[in-house]
Amino acid sequence: MFKVLKPHARVIATALTTLGLLAFASGCEKLKARDALNKGVQAYKATKYDAAARKFKEAIDADPTFEVARLYLATSYMSQWIPGADSPENKAMAKQAEDEFMEVLRRDPKNKLATESIASMRYNQANAFPTLEDKLRVMDDAKVWYAKLVEMDPDNAKAYYSLGVISWSKWYPKYKQARENAKMKQEDPGPIKDKKIREELKANYAPLVEEGIKFLDKAVEKDKVYDDAMAYLNLLIRERADLADNADDYKRDIATADDWVAKALEAKKIKAIDLEKKAKGVSKKN
Repeated sequence: MFKVLKPHARVIATALTTLGLLAFASGCEKLKARDALNKGVQAYKATKYDAAARKFKEAIDADPTFEVARLYLATSYMSQWIPGADSPENKAMAKQAEDEFMEVLRRDPKNKLATESIASMRYNQANAFPTLEDKLRVMDDAKVWYAKLVEMDPDNAKAYYSLGVISWSKWYPKYKQARENAKMKQEDPGPIKDKKIREELKANYAPLVEEGIKFLDKAVEKDKVYDDAMAYLNLLIRERADLADNADDYKRDIATADDWVAKALEAKKIKAIDLEKKAKGVSKKN
């Protein structure tokens, strides 16, 4: 004889059966998502970014919570985007990449990769603008994103480097124009001879120069052989020398800049030696 279930027991049994089916279906979808992800990664490694994006999209369709797949999808779109190209297709690709990175951040506001990717896109977009006004406007947005990245990852040398380069990018056009206004050639030694021009430049942009130097110093503190950061330190300190009020201060900054040139060259040598050692290690294994 079959046991008659009471109404509440019948509801519970039905619910358990339904949950079991849902769990099974969910498990199947997750397996499908994982398989699509793996195929997408293979295509991405083969630089078949369009095919990779389709697979990553399949993975997300199967499992909308699959954050890794969404990051890969956004990166695949970004890899197909060409900064500065003005075609509707290229603009759409940039928007797709940004939309996916922003969706990752909506779900995980502290995601470092998505934050760094948007910062990088903003910086590349800024450099693609033909007018200085538009370039600086978007550069400011890139600065905001790199500052967010530093908050999330205080040891990220690249983020500090990027902030330093942004400071230099905003300062250099004004510095170059000031030298031209003072009728000075590029090779002419400083400081800027026209006191009025020099003082105006210092009042408006010295804090930006110091900010850039601070960021680049931090990048080198985090990465002792960051030769690119050292190269920009050389530039900013050498250009800061043109704001000096006297010859001694000018010479002091020039000497410091020269030191950074030497350090950058030494860092390049160290990195080249490390690369050579790694290459030899790989060849021995093979």
